[in-house]
Amino acid sequence: MLEKLNVFLQKYIAILTPLSLVLGVLLEHIGHHLLFLVSWLFAFMTFAGSLNMKFKDVKIFVKHPVIILFSIAFLHILMPLWAYLLSTVIFDDHLLTVGFVLSVAVPTGVTSVIWINICRGNLPLGLSVILIDTLLSPFIIPSILHFVSGEKIQLNVASLIINLLLMIVLPTILGILANELSKGEIPKKFGQKLAPLSKLCLFSVVMINSGAIAPYLKNFDSHLVSVLLLVLFIAVSGYMFALLIGRYILKNHPQMTSLVFTGGMRNIAVGVIVATTYFPSKVAMPVVFGMLFQQVLASVFSKLVMNSAISQET
Repeated sequence: MLEKLNVFLQKYIAILTPLSLVLGVLLEHIGHHLLFLVSWLFAFMTFAGSLNMKFKDVKIFVKHPVIILFSIAFLHILMPLWAYLLSTVIFDDHLLTVGFVLSVAVPTGVTSVIWINICRGNLPLGLSVILIDTLLSPFIIPSILHFVSGEKIQLNVASLIINLLLMIVLPTILGILANELSKGEIPKKFGQKLAPLSKLCLFSVVMINSGAIAPYLKNFDSHLVSVLLLVLFIAVSGYMFALLIGRYILKNHPQMTSLVFTGGMRNIAVGVIVATTYFPSKVAMPVVFGMLFQQVLASVFSKLVMNSAISQET
């Protein structure tokens, strides 16, 4: 039953995610009472997503140091700068700028592994980028946000670092230890069972936190449409930049595929939590909207990646 539920949730995730957002907006008063659950739900998602990782995934760094370092620089320097530039030019709103930067400054998404596997990418390389980026994120994200928010927004950096360590690093290490100590038995027995529960946690996190942007969504106007379109454009450009770099510089299909999906996908749920916990609610708008496009874009670019592989072979 859980396997069937997981297949259903995976198939319709692009529909269920925005539906969760709409429900959260409609039930905003209930969501406020459930905020205490969000960190725990996310920690569970991180733990479940880390069960198939191993500490030796970091060793891939020795084999591909340049690609891994570039991937992390792409995620946390190039894309945040791109988002900052576009948002400051288009919107004269500091809170939205912080939101756009946060939406791309969060660590790469664990679900990128699924697409790397589907498109015959370099899975060990992808896992290595995910693991290293995840472990570094409690220090990278606060640094970026402190720089972007400046003196206009008071940011409790110490609290943010501790929260990220508890939500991301600790569950990741526990998941890896569970895999290592059981010699792969725990993920083999429970991995498929936890997968649908993890997706339900994701929908719950979106639903609970989307109440924060309810006041803005109720006034649907051209400004809101502009925010949505810029979120979509930045998300598309992230995939496209990675695809072009992979095709014309790396010239290696497996490595290109890993770069496209680790560079294009984001662990947006952690961005939503950070935005709603440490910033005014307006910051959460671009972050939450990022969830609407992520899986759809991954599907679209998976076709482009496969077509690129065919053209390279011919």
